[in-house]
Formats: sequence, C-alpha cells, structure tokens
Amino acid sequence: MAGIMSYGAYIPIHRLGRAEIAQSWGLPEAPGEKAVASYDEDSLTMAIAAARECIKGVDPGAIRGVYFASTTPPYREKQTAALIATVLGLDREAFTVDFSGSLRGGTNALRSALDAVKSGSCTSVLVCAADVRLGHPMGRSEMAFGDGAAALLVGDRDVVAEIEGSYSLHNELQDVWRSDRDLFVRSGEDRFVLEEGYGRMVEAALSAALKIFDQKPEDYSRVCLNAPNPRTPGKVAQRLGFDIKKQLENTLHAGVGDTGSAMALMSLVAALEEEKEGAKILLAGYGNGCDVFSLRVTGDIEKTRNRRGIKGHLRSKRILSPYNKYLLWRDLVDIEPPPRPPKELRQPTPAAQWRENQGELRLNGTRCTHCGTPQYPPQRVCMNCKSKDEYEYYAFADRPASVFSYSHDYVMETQDPPVTVTVVDFEGGGRIMCDMTDRDPQEVKVGMSVEMTFRRLYYVGGIYNYWWKCRPMR
Repeated sequence: MAGIMSYGAYIPIHRLGRAEIAQSWGLPEAPGEKAVASYDEDSLTMAIAAARECIKGVDPGAIRGVYFASTTPPYREKQTAALIATVLGLDREAFTVDFSGSLRGGTNALRSALDAVKSGSCTSVLVCAADVRLGHPMGRSEMAFGDGAAALLVGDRDVVAEIEGSYSLHNELQDVWRSDRDLFVRSGEDRFVLEEGYGRMVEAALSAALKIFDQKPEDYSRVCLNAPNPRTPGKVAQRLGFDIKKQLENTLHAGVGDTGSAMALMSLVAALEEEKEGAKILLAGYGNGCDVFSLRVTGDIEKTRNRRGIKGHLRSKRILSPYNKYLLWRDLVDIEPPPRPPKELRQPTPAAQWRENQGELRLNGTRCTHCGTPQYPPQRVCMNCKSKDEYEYYAFADRPASVFSYSHDYVMETQDPPVTVTVVDFEGGGRIMCDMTDRDPQEVKVGMSVEMTFRRLYYVGGIYNYWWKCRPMR
C-alpha cells in the first residue's frame, strides 16, 4: 500500500520570545516563543534542510518527483521544486511541481503525490512544505506566525506509515489571504475566521472522512492539524469526540508558532517520532477547504528513529534579541549600508549560475581517480599528482567537517554582524572557504565541528543568489 517511506523536518535555531515582541510595542505579555528563520534563510533553504534529513540513506536518483508547497516561495514566476531537485541531485527526468497560494498546499501536495504513486506515474515523490510568513508588526499574526519546514517521501514500498484513505472538501471564503500587492498576511474578523472558516470546515471534513474511512475518534492515537492558534483545534476535536489531552498533537504553537502550509505535515512528523507499529493517525490540513488522511504506522517506523525531527530541533535553539534584530532580518527597517561597492556590482548572471549548477548548487567537487585526492571547486588537473582529466564527481555537502581557520569581519555588509569567514576541512580530504551562519562569534574556534547548510547569500537585480555555508553542529 502507498504511504510515507521517510520523513524529515526543520525548525530554525533562532527563537523570538513573544514577551520580547510585546514589550517592544508596550503590549500585554504573551507566553511562548516563535521560530524565526535567519536572515539568510527562506522557504527554499528550509525545505532543502528538511528534505536532506528525509532522504538520508536514500538514492536521490531513485526519487521520481519533487512537490514543493509554500505560500512564500522566493519567486513568483520561477519554479522552486526544480531548484530543490537540482540541489539534492535528483535525476533530470524527475517530475517537479510547485503548490502555492494555499495554507493547505502541504496536504494538497501530499494528496497529489499519493495519487501519482497509486497511478504508477511516479514510484516515489518527495513532498516538501515550508513557509516564512509575515504578520503586521504589533499585530496578532506577528505573534502567532513561526517558520519551519517538513518533508515526506511518498512511495509504495518499505513504508513507515500506510495512507489508508484520503478525503477533501473545498470552500471559497475570504478568511486569511495575501494579494499580489501585499507584503503582510491579512485576516478577517476573528470570530468569522475561526468559526465560519476553520471551525466549520475542519469539523465538516473530519466528520465526513470518519464515515468514509469507517472509523471512530477512539480508533486514532493521534490527530494532527494545522492551527491558527492553540485553542481552536481543540474545540473542533472535542466536538467530534476526540480526547484532546491524549490524541491532539499540539507541540508546535508554544515553541514554534503557526508555520503555514508546513504546519500539518510538521505535526505529522512529530507524531511519527512517537508512535509505534499499529497506531493510527488522523491528519488534516486547512486552507479554503480541508484535506484529511488516515494513516497506519508500520513496523518499519523503527528504521527512522535517527532523525533530528521535531524533538531534536526543539531542543536546539538560540534566543533572538532584541526585537529590532528580527525587523532587520525581515528587511522591515533600513540601515546605513557599509562604505563598500554596491551589491549591483556582484550581479549574478543566469548563464554563470547555470554553468555552475554541478559545483555550486550540489557542492560537488572532484576526486582524483589516480591518487584519490578530493578537491573543491571541481578541477581537471589534480593538485596532488597533477594527473589530467582522471577524476570523478565527489559530494561534500553531507561529509563531516571542522574549522581549519576563521576570521570575523565587522566591515563587510551583513544583517548579522560580523561576517564569520571560515576555511573548512572535510573528513577524508577536501577544503573550502565559506561563511559560517547560526553561530555565536564568541564560541567559534579552530577545530570545532561544523556541518554544511544551503543558504541565501544575497538578493540583487531580481535574482536570489544561493550557496553553501557551514554552521556549528546542531
């Protein structure tokens, strides 16, 4: 039976306390904290981080599709799924699709992947969902929204959770939206949004799905929902007869926030981390309708216990302070640029980016087949034995690494000074120079272990320039 073969998640390391936001605006103190994507992260980089965790031990060439869901993709007109597939090293014939414009984009993508696998169109599909949504400063959405990503590998063999049934309803309602002219998410009146929108639609869809699945609320050990706040999902679940204390998966709001199109799938990942063989999970995603899935955990779930997942990412965090830093990271305040040549002089060209796909996007170097020396960037002539054109491509992105040397530059332009420039040595050979991110400058030292992460370098001339950075091991 078709289902989920593997899963992964990503939560940024930075957390912004809601009390910090409230204090900045003179508002009553609010509990909890929200996950904040760093200045060099977006929905693309977070989706790649979740996907890399999801496909550990999987041959990328065997994955036949990538479906990316987000209401905040980096481009309005340019496919993100194709970029994800290239970074991960998938076959050129893998089918790539973007799902955008809906908070249930994540479950839309899951339903589409399930249908593709069942029809035989694709043997396996990687579903990624990620969002970095902006609420108006001093508003409730700013407090509620958090950043995060999830990834699921859907297929019909060695599944860790069988998808036994799916059901969907659509609904036209102007409850939460963002037009092509808006920077911030807009919302209707609270009671209308929560009762006529989320509450009525999710309850109707879950009630109908349970009848179609021939299941009762007590048959499920966990219910996973995307949620606009911590309370409303519980009210809906309680009206349907679920035990909200035992069955409702609600680990995200207090410490992460509402992660948009990724939230339902992140809740599912949190449930899969805990459940054992035979457990049944009910999943629902809301946004102009509702998608519902019934899943049953298989014995293969024990093979996926080596993930960071939701629990690991929740344990690994760094408090972001002051609030002004968050505004700076989101480009909501202007600061004086450094006295350096403008970024326009570093305008990347589409042709140059295309030529460097192999080395830059995949972080592939070469390894000499004559003497075995790895090197980056890719070289035709071995720097060790000087043999020419005797090499094979060599992937550095997942290899353990350590800091050989570093320097802190307080003059270079950055939204998180200083720029920490590092020389990184890889286990087994190979060395590159790159920036370090997600670090405390006081804790950086020679010899510290680091891992590679795909990040945004800068935006200029309408083009986002991405490459790899190192970060301290999480």
